[in-house]
Amino acid sequence: MGKADLSQVMRENLSVGRERALLVGVLMDGERLESDPLAELAELAESAGAEVVGRVTQRRTRINPATYVGKGKVEEIRQKADGYDADVVIFNNDLSPSQIRELEKATNRKVLDRSEIILDIFASRARTYEAKLQVELAQLQYTAPRLRGMWTHLERIAGAAGGKAAGAVGGIGTRGPGERQIEIDRRLVQKRITQLRRQIEEIDRRKTREVRARAEFFTVSLVGYTNAGKSTLMNTLTGAGTLTENRLFATLDTLTRKWNLGGGRYVLLSDTVGFVRDLPHHLVASFRATLEEALHADMLLHVADASNAEAERQIAAVRQVLSELSAGSKPTLLLLNKIDALPDPALLPVLRAAEPAALPISARTGQGLDRLLAAVMEQMRGEQRDMTLSLPLGDGKALDFLERFADVVERRFEDSRAVFDVRISPRALDHLHTIARDVRHLREESD
Repeated sequence: MGKADLSQVMRENLSVGRERALLVGVLMDGERLESDPLAELAELAESAGAEVVGRVTQRRTRINPATYVGKGKVEEIRQKADGYDADVVIFNNDLSPSQIRELEKATNRKVLDRSEIILDIFASRARTYEAKLQVELAQLQYTAPRLRGMWTHLERIAGAAGGKAAGAVGGIGTRGPGERQIEIDRRLVQKRITQLRRQIEEIDRRKTREVRARAEFFTVSLVGYTNAGKSTLMNTLTGAGTLTENRLFATLDTLTRKWNLGGGRYVLLSDTVGFVRDLPHHLVASFRATLEEALHADMLLHVADASNAEAERQIAAVRQVLSELSAGSKPTLLLLNKIDALPDPALLPVLRAAEPAALPISARTGQGLDRLLAAVMEQMRGEQRDMTLSLPLGDGKALDFLERFADVVERRFEDSRAVFDVRISPRALDHLHTIARDVRHLREESD
């Protein structure tokens, strides 16, 4: 068998067992050196099913166009891969197809980059039809421009429909929703991408209709770095029973539940997929439908892991993704979660100095959740107005809405109408007018 066929065979025939991974990270001059620059890549690799057996780092002033790292470092990677008996070499950087090909020839092993690992994790986590479509689109968008430099067919990319369960064969970087093995050229790839976009656009339209149908409710969405504790917070606030695991991207699908604020008031709370630093752009784009709840929410709760030494960088990464989604200007409350698990008590004052508006909480113990509830209530009220409104006694839906979404100061009954002295937000008032048969304004005082 020739060298040209070696890379493809390795990528297609490796089993999904616990592959042994050698991690490689390249830091450019001027880039901040973290205490453990490969810590997150190690988490990503382990989430993908690998066993990390070794690490290699290098600082460079410029990228080697042929192999990303220098010749000497390539030889060091090969020797360490041999010594550790590694199955796969994973770079913490995005590589070009030609760089991957040259590195695979030099190391005699499968080589993956950061984007491939993230896409593979999403593929193995995808359970619903919607998530599988989105993952397949992201994989094809990543692979399509690389076809000429990698191989002529897309046998390593699996389809979204039919076949066996996600992650059944092929090893890390080869899995896809539905696990349908396909051989397609550029034209067929583009045709499939067009089909997927059409299907996802329909999902996007349906999601938008669903979100708009909830206009009478105040909606809150949990966003944050993966493994920051969003699902734990969701369970604590709503009893949703969401899967909680100490791993990256434990859940991909958005879950929405009622959060009872007390006094007959509640909001709709949604949990969304977690983010990571340098999240592939094609993945953000294809998961836009899944993130529809966050895009249309009235308020975002940005959950950050205060116990993580990289909390500040993770907060910045989430804000960058929200900005890419055009959600960066939404009312957002930063929650410094896991304060019960701080490895060093001095971490919290440092974070609070950097983020003075943030609210320290513990989703696990409930600490600080009373202040969270008060902050959401305040945001829900908005710029309230003092008003006196009159509604027909027989309009039960409008009367119930007013009781739940306004602060009723006094109520009285005159003939066949109910008269309310209330403090109400413009948003709630607008919706009241859409559902009530006859609303009369008797008095209004703006704050």
